[in-house]
Amino acid sequence: MEPGGELTTRQSRWRPRTLALAGAAWLLAAVFLFPYLEMVVTALRPADELRDATYLPRHFAWSNFVGVWQESTLGGNLRVTLLVAGGSTLLALLVALPAAYYTARVRYRGRRLFLLLVLVTQMFQPTSLLVGLYREFYQLSMLNSVWTLILCNAAFNLAFAVWILTAYISSIPVELEEAAMLDGLGRVGALRRVVLPLALPGVVTAVIFTFISAWNEFVMGLTLSTDPGSQPLTVGINSFIGNYTVQWNYLFAGSVVAIVPVVVLFALIERHVVSGLTAGSVK
Repeated sequence: MEPGGELTTRQSRWRPRTLALAGAAWLLAAVFLFPYLEMVVTALRPADELRDATYLPRHFAWSNFVGVWQESTLGGNLRVTLLVAGGSTLLALLVALPAAYYTARVRYRGRRLFLLLVLVTQMFQPTSLLVGLYREFYQLSMLNSVWTLILCNAAFNLAFAVWILTAYISSIPVELEEAAMLDGLGRVGALRRVVLPLALPGVVTAVIFTFISAWNEFVMGLTLSTDPGSQPLTVGINSFIGNYTVQWNYLFAGSVVAIVPVVVLFALIERHVVSGLTAGSVK
């Protein structure tokens, strides 16, 4: 690079507009991160310092993260949440992939209507169907069951998975599949060996959003699971809120435990999520 070009690059980094955008980005990040920092600080406060006006506690009570496991069913709740989030994600993906592939590749009659109906189902809130779901699973003797939560979470996240996968598979040239089938692969073989590797960012996007949605779900877990040991983590954390007192230190310690797995998972596959969300936007 020529000296003049390097100087121009350095000057562009220090332009007022660039500095203003960088400062605004850091400020926005601080605004979003501050509640999480407050959550961690409160989780480390001793019980006798919860009402202190100081921002940082005088003594850090690391024992809160031990007590939250001993004085609650948090361990069982975490196991249930892992099973529900993982099972519903797998089930939704197994159903969404064939549906999205067929919708993306076959121009059948009613295709646009089907995609519209898939989009419309996203407007339904689980709370509007809870009474019917409760009656149905009560008659089937499936209350307080992990399978019940898996089926419900998979059903409510299926529409988004089909939509995002349809958009991504549509952006993959069909000529690649035709070439694979000319080499002896069938439709299923082309899907498994050609389409799925190329559609990996879209698959990861569907996986992470379905997993996070199932992980954070509260209302269905509260309604369909009344046994404390069979409730998901979000409902188990809510048990620290009593009628007259709130165990804030345990409540926030449990919240920290609840967000760590999702944050780690999202950080590991974030680049696939970004590319998957932009799938189909440019052809």
